[in-house]
Amino acid sequence: MNFTATLIGAVIGMYFTHNLIGALVGGALGFMFDASRQQQRRRTPTQGGYVAPLFALIGAVAKADGRVSEAEIAIAERLMARMGLDQDARRVAIEAFNEGKQPEFDATAVIDELRQWVGHRRDHAFPVIDVVIETVLAEGQPSPEKMAILRQLAFALRVSDMELMALMAMKGYAWNAGQGGRSYGGGRANGGGGYVPPQRNPQGPDPYAILGIQRDADDRAIKRAYRKLISEHHPDRLGDLPEDMRRRAESRASEINAAYERIKAERGFK
Repeated sequence: MNFTATLIGAVIGMYFTHNLIGALVGGALGFMFDASRQQQRRRTPTQGGYVAPLFALIGAVAKADGRVSEAEIAIAERLMARMGLDQDARRVAIEAFNEGKQPEFDATAVIDELRQWVGHRRDHAFPVIDVVIETVLAEGQPSPEKMAILRQLAFALRVSDMELMALMAMKGYAWNAGQGGRSYGGGRANGGGGYVPPQRNPQGPDPYAILGIQRDADDRAIKRAYRKLISEHHPDRLGDLPEDMRRRAESRASEINAAYERIKAERGFK
């Protein structure tokens, strides 16, 4: 651990108070700052601080409806392979998944760990949610229990209902807002909403749903929604995000661009 702030705090405390107590107080404050920075470093993507909480949450989602299916186990296995986990990291992931699927497991703690890992990087929040969505949709129509965990995660990572709808639309699902639904921007959404199986469309998911807008939106609103989404999902913004999550962001950016091009072609604007 780096004690730079601790030493600086002690020196400043001694300088202003001219006694040992002042130095101790300044050093203590500096130590707290050093400890905080160390904790943040532990949660950086390059050190894999997301692996245990992510797979524990996936296990909790898989078990939320009462049983863990072969499809859900297969998704976890594929994710480990895509992430290129070494033997130790794979062991951590498996142990975390098994812990998450225990009946008494509370997902709140690991959601908070993921929230701390993501920090203020919304471009990191979307790939995390994308990974969890795969498990939520593993068996088709998701159960209310699985959706409750997904929405809790989205709320913790400051992702709105509309943004969650767009992510689900990219997987072929459409949002049914129901009565009382609202954005997480003003707090937790009420009940009454849900996800419904998609209508099979040979052209792919609804481009308006992917951009998170209504079909009656005007051209300016469409352009504004596109610019906002592409700025948040563009791979160039991702920095040190793990490779698998980077590929997800690249795929999502391509889908956003494709949806925007379809809407432009339909409406005839540039």
